[in-house]
Amino acid sequence: MRRIVAASLLLLNASAFAQAQTAPFDMSGERPPGASVGPRLTPPTRAAPPAVIAPVPVTPPVSVIPAPATPAAPAPVPPPIAAQPQPATPALQPAAVVNPAAPPRPGDVRRFVVPFSKLGLGGEYDRRSWSVYLTPEQAAAKASFTFAYQNSIVVAPEASALTVYLNNRPIGQQRVGSPDGPSTVTFEVPPGLLQPGANLVTFEADQRHRTDCSIQSTYELWSNIDPAGTYLSFAGRDAAPLASADAIRAIGVDGAGKTEFDIVVPALEQPGTTKPLLRLAQGLSVLSSMPNQIFAFSTASLPAAGPGKLSVLVGTAAELRPLFPGLPPGAESAALAAFVTDPRSGSPVLLISGPSWQAVSSAIDTIVSPTDRSSDVRRDVLTTERWSAPNAPLVFSDTNIALSQLGVKTTEFSGRRLRTSFNIAVPADFYANAYGEAKVLLDAAYTDNVLPGSHIDIYVNDNIASTVPITTTSGGILRHLPIRVTMRHFKPGLNSVAIEAILMTKDDAVCAPGATAGATPRFALFDTSELEIPDFARVGQRPNLAAMAGTAYPYGRATEPTPLFIDRIDADTLSAAATLLGQMAITAGHPIAVETVASPNTIGDRDAIFIGSISQMPTTALSQTNISTTSQASWRPVADTQPDVVDTGTAFEEWNSKVSGGVLHNRVTAFREWLSRNFDISRSSLQFIPGAEQIFTPANADTLLVAQGSSPAGAGAWTVVAAPSAKDLREGLEVLTAQLNWPQISGHITTYSSKTGKIETVPVTRFDFVPSTPWSIANYRLIAANWLSTNILSYAFLLVFFVLLIGVTTSSMLRRLGRSK
Repeated sequence: MRRIVAASLLLLNASAFAQAQTAPFDMSGERPPGASVGPRLTPPTRAAPPAVIAPVPVTPPVSVIPAPATPAAPAPVPPPIAAQPQPATPALQPAAVVNPAAPPRPGDVRRFVVPFSKLGLGGEYDRRSWSVYLTPEQAAAKASFTFAYQNSIVVAPEASALTVYLNNRPIGQQRVGSPDGPSTVTFEVPPGLLQPGANLVTFEADQRHRTDCSIQSTYELWSNIDPAGTYLSFAGRDAAPLASADAIRAIGVDGAGKTEFDIVVPALEQPGTTKPLLRLAQGLSVLSSMPNQIFAFSTASLPAAGPGKLSVLVGTAAELRPLFPGLPPGAESAALAAFVTDPRSGSPVLLISGPSWQAVSSAIDTIVSPTDRSSDVRRDVLTTERWSAPNAPLVFSDTNIALSQLGVKTTEFSGRRLRTSFNIAVPADFYANAYGEAKVLLDAAYTDNVLPGSHIDIYVNDNIASTVPITTTSGGILRHLPIRVTMRHFKPGLNSVAIEAILMTKDDAVCAPGATAGATPRFALFDTSELEIPDFARVGQRPNLAAMAGTAYPYGRATEPTPLFIDRIDADTLSAAATLLGQMAITAGHPIAVETVASPNTIGDRDAIFIGSISQMPTTALSQTNISTTSQASWRPVADTQPDVVDTGTAFEEWNSKVSGGVLHNRVTAFREWLSRNFDISRSSLQFIPGAEQIFTPANADTLLVAQGSSPAGAGAWTVVAAPSAKDLREGLEVLTAQLNWPQISGHITTYSSKTGKIETVPVTRFDFVPSTPWSIANYRLIAANWLSTNILSYAFLLVFFVLLIGVTTSSMLRRLGRSK
């Protein structure tokens, strides 16, 4: 009996042990009081994706496009980070990771929203804002927002997040956790949030390093947003049609951030069509105000429709009827500008027609005239909201602007490097690059954890302009701390100013586990800070390509039509001219009136523009812009052949031995660079008068050239835009007018090479002053101060001369008025 009882007990213990081994090990926290205890289930043979735990959403649930199943079990998805509490704002939606290649649902309409070819959010904090124009039908439709991103592998997902805002309201937040490949995230847009017209889109990145606490490690943090995978989706076909004037403003971009106007003109090469067509191109450019616009002219059928494209049919009724059989009957009797539907593709087409080209010009005026502005009316802002919101205020004199008006938000920061930027604009006749100083009146605070050695830096156009060290160890609150900012890096037109705080603490030096994700703020930047711009000298300069790129100077101020020389009217040349003038119209704020000329002899001393291939360019225009006339025969593109490989080190030593002076020459060069770097002293500043411009010969690797000089009598500015061929001209201007490249145009000559992708400039050696404001002693004093600060040898000579003059005068007066024995 004892043996039977013992065997039974042993069997029961074995069964209980087996059941205990079947239940999985539980590492979850304790259940709250009153929670029901459910049965313990064995895990399935195939792991299922875990559910995302999120706060209770107020907005509709996120639409999820399921990703295809994979054999491997997916990694757990962490819950999204809670947003900072804001009044009247719903809880942030959980992120829904979807298939990046998922096609749109039937009936949905997509609008790409990123106006850049690349969008990167770098550092521990970054914020980018721009506006997207929506039609009333799109604003009223049910919408969702989708973006695709990939981040650096060193970004800690548990402490990093991407937040998306629409019209300053957060619609969702996604933890940054996609280092191996792009991930697509979708958020539902709350009803009533979108509005007809401009809608503000904002991406905000808050990122931390996985293991490193140094300042240098913050430069390894990045999240790249894919423009082709970032779009607004609208439910229903009602959001698709673009059948009003809003269609031009709502043209948007394609998956690469480009906007294209395809203009079909059967009578493209006929005399008298160029002027109204270029006026139409500029009007479309100003209405859309997109940053990367290109124009493509053709005489054949309508091109294929697509995102970021608008097809335009221009011509008389007789010319357009073979291309568009469904022409409205009214086109044969009166001017007509209306949207029609292409029967083949179903896409909207802007139709501009009439019984004659005079009627066609009148129809063009009905579209473009709302964008006209008198040159006497001064504008207050530069339109930049389509790629950088808000619009940049245009400063003409002594001004104080709060950073809150420039798009800077009050930020409490717990990281190591905080950087925020804003835009400011100055007029084309800005002349204070050698002596002027602006001020940033900083409102900020930092804790006692911040160590001495930390500093606050100010950058202007990515150049360091000022730095302020932090020396106290007890923390502090800065109230309108004046930080002097040199204006030498300001340029006419748009300027970017950045405030960067470099913060070091003892905790960062130790870098204990988990220290990289500190949550306690150590620095705060307040939007009550101000930028103070002083009075500066105002006088135009010729040549000055930076002023032309910044505000279309001097053509944007012309009261009469600007002469435009085009060597031949073909599709490539006219497309290049329209792309260039469209970009200049955006910077000028209005279309620039032009008149075509066949010879430079009819221009006289007026401001003029020359566009064409180098072989057809008038020699007078090349001579006035100091371009070698021999380049008309010698400038040819480089053949696509593999060059011989040359050892750089060996070639450098050979050329070093050829240069006269050898080591002495190298030391003199190094000394000049040291003077320029530390004291801003160059060879040009040590001259009594500026030297003459050197004749420039473009290299064969260059595919586009933009040069500016004076007219023969010196009363006007002539700008030459040339390339080896019409194709190079069109392709080069499509690249050079892009938003990232256009601000690089400066100096006397700017060249672009399609082989290397480089944009190089030749600085101005000698320029002429062009009065732009009424005469005043104060302005001339500032002009003299800037000129003497640039030509320090002349300043020293004048200083010695006046000292001697004062000495001689004083001595003469004392001999006549004083006592003598």
